[in-house]
Amino acid sequence: MAKVAKRTAAARAAFVGKENLSVEEAVALVKANATAKFDETVEISVNLGVDPRHADQMVRGVVGLPNGTGKTVRVAVFARGPKADEATAAGADIVGAEDLMETIQSGKIEFDRCIATPDMMPIVGRLGKILGPRNLMPNPKVGTVTMDVKAAVEAAKGGEVQFKVEKAGIVHAGVGKASFSEDKLAQNVRAFVSAVSKAKPAGAKGAYMKKVSISSTMGPGVSIDLASANAE
Repeated sequence: MAKVAKRTAAARAAFVGKENLSVEEAVALVKANATAKFDETVEISVNLGVDPRHADQMVRGVVGLPNGTGKTVRVAVFARGPKADEATAAGADIVGAEDLMETIQSGKIEFDRCIATPDMMPIVGRLGKILGPRNLMPNPKVGTVTMDVKAAVEAAKGGEVQFKVEKAGIVHAGVGKASFSEDKLAQNVRAFVSAVSKAKPAGAKGAYMKKVSISSTMGPGVSIDLASANAE
């Protein structure tokens, strides 16, 4: 425990006085201080000038990170017949219909992404109170309600990240692992910021993107200069 406290204190000291760094500087700082015994996730947090309680200020979308997330994504698919076979062949971890609904209703949720063919939505709709709060509800806007289940499964497995603004106006996601190279993390950070920027809703007023920061799972956060984050 003392070692953990000492490591945490050292990491916090390294971050003191550092803010609004370039993406490259921020990534280097976070990587250098990700010293846990496991491969920490590099997480991004974007503070937006929106109030998601208003429908015209909701921000949600999906982005394919150029270098993936480094995470193994478990995918569940609601489908029948040939589409169920297609999902299995594409690498889906769980495929079903009413049986999958019953498994989820029992409290067993062993997946990170949920995809459904349109005809399955009457069944999936009964799970709204379970899947909704976990941001697992299939949605055509992010490509998880689709007849092309092969492409959806492959995208989920290949490093596609969904995002949705929370009540406080914050969007966050994992954009890689601390073991990634600095260049790959920087590319992923910019790809995510670009996707959030393009998802700006019609009802957003004033400054849309207020702050961008990154951190590792166990480390402090550091803010990134907005111009650097938005640089393509």
